[in-house]
Amino acid sequence: MLVRCLYASRPVEPLTSAFVDTILAQSRRNNPDIGVTGLLCVSDDLFIQVLEGGRDEVCDLFNAIVRDARHQQVRLLVFEEIDERQFGNWTMAQVNMTKLNPSLLLKYFKRAKLDPFDCSGKATLALLTDLVASGALVGHRD
Repeated sequence: MLVRCLYASRPVEPLTSAFVDTILAQSRRNNPDIGVTGLLCVSDDLFIQVLEGGRDEVCDLFNAIVRDARHQQVRLLVFEEIDERQFGNWTMAQVNMTKLNPSLLLKYFKRAKLDPFDCSGKATLALLTDLVASGALVGHRD
């Protein structure tokens, strides 16, 4: 059975590109072995991540993230059974935040500010889907 988990959190320390690169490298190295795919969206003070895969593997990975001392305010936005992966082409893709158009944010949020803590998980997931469709991803396809 496949599931999708969408969560948001805030980093404990200010984010650096080296820190984000480490997270992406770790995900890209470990996720294929457990069959997890997904997408990571990082801003100055925010993580939004989608994880897709088997129920046990996604739950175990999410629980590890909750316990990870680098995260605070971890909030589960969506957890659902799925028939197919939406983000299956990437062991872990990254959203290019410079391509985040304010009008796209207004489509899903109250203000032109990315704030998954103040909207529905469905809206945040729809935003990520639009970003993938618009080619706002950094890096390579796995």
